[in-house]
Amino acid sequence: MPVSLYVHIPWCVSKCPYCDFNSHALHEPVDQGAYVDALLRDLDHEVARRPLPEIGSIFIGGGTPSLFKGVAIGRLLEGVTQRLHLARDVEITLEANPGAAEAAHFSDYRAAGVNRLSIGVQSLDDAKLQALGRIHSASEAVGAFCLARHAGFDNINLDMMYGLPAQTTVEMRADLRALLALQPEHVSWYELTLEPNTRFHHRPPPLPDEGQLVEMMEQGQAILAACGYRQYEISAYARDDRLCRHNLNYWRFGDYLGIGAGAHGKLTMPHYLVQRRSKQRRPAAYLSAVAQGALSSERSVGDHELPVEFMLNALRLSVGVPTDLFAQRTGLGEDALAAPLGQARRRGLMVDDPNRLEATPRGRRYLNDLLALFEPEAEQTG
Repeated sequence: MPVSLYVHIPWCVSKCPYCDFNSHALHEPVDQGAYVDALLRDLDHEVARRPLPEIGSIFIGGGTPSLFKGVAIGRLLEGVTQRLHLARDVEITLEANPGAAEAAHFSDYRAAGVNRLSIGVQSLDDAKLQALGRIHSASEAVGAFCLARHAGFDNINLDMMYGLPAQTTVEMRADLRALLALQPEHVSWYELTLEPNTRFHHRPPPLPDEGQLVEMMEQGQAILAACGYRQYEISAYARDDRLCRHNLNYWRFGDYLGIGAGAHGKLTMPHYLVQRRSKQRRPAAYLSAVAQGALSSERSVGDHELPVEFMLNALRLSVGVPTDLFAQRTGLGEDALAAPLGQARRRGLMVDDPNRLEATPRGRRYLNDLLALFEPEAEQTG
């Protein structure tokens, strides 16, 4: 089974009002060397759990990893290489914000071994960026992309949201076309949602209504397709087969190690025992506990939970997954899916193909309803 590594760097310059990730505003300089030391100690605890195959991808996320200097990222990757066997063509992604200070580090990241950047543009409309609480401008975002190209990155993802405060469909189209004019290899394009425990959730801005959002989604997907970007997941679009291997591993229910404050991991132990663990969320608590592993929680996933956990990932993919992947990843027979799968197909939510587990367009639109069929309670109640 493939294995990936996720590395969490939890600090940001400021907390965006829509963000529910484990990120913390930077109030004083971070000792980057000490945090890298902690990450490598954390990794030592992870690799001691069981022998691992080669690592196919590494994703350094946040927070804002691009606040760290190239020398820190280089030392991190050097330490990872000493502890894990990396595939020759390993995909190493680093998330970056478009501020000028972070963009100046791009050449150093490339020299350190990072071969894929994911830049959080979110919008190329200055008024919308201000409404989102972003600290960069549209020109800085374009400049960061150009700097990344100049630094030698030929695999770049750009993040953009739609359904922004007071956004019209015309504005959405202009925003997306401006992004695609840069010709990134990959685009993450998704709707702004008001997540609990965010400032936007407590003080909602004026957002487009449901009809406008459907119109934006349909028109945006048509623009992406016309520009050569194939939708392979709910919010992921790629051209020239530059699919994100790290995220594909998640969606195919592969294993991944998680290191860093608030990081999550999933590892399949012998006899298909799936274990999930998370680390201490607060950076100070993480740093003080990392010598003992910095665990916040650890649990084994029961057989009755595996169908919905598997489908929660697999059904995000536009073409789904082969049916036999369920048995390969969980050790369970296909009969564990039979009852909910039959209901889903009768309701037109999944494709009626015995060889594939794939949602229909209707199923992708009502994905939460579809996934509810695979919940243990749903199966028990019929």
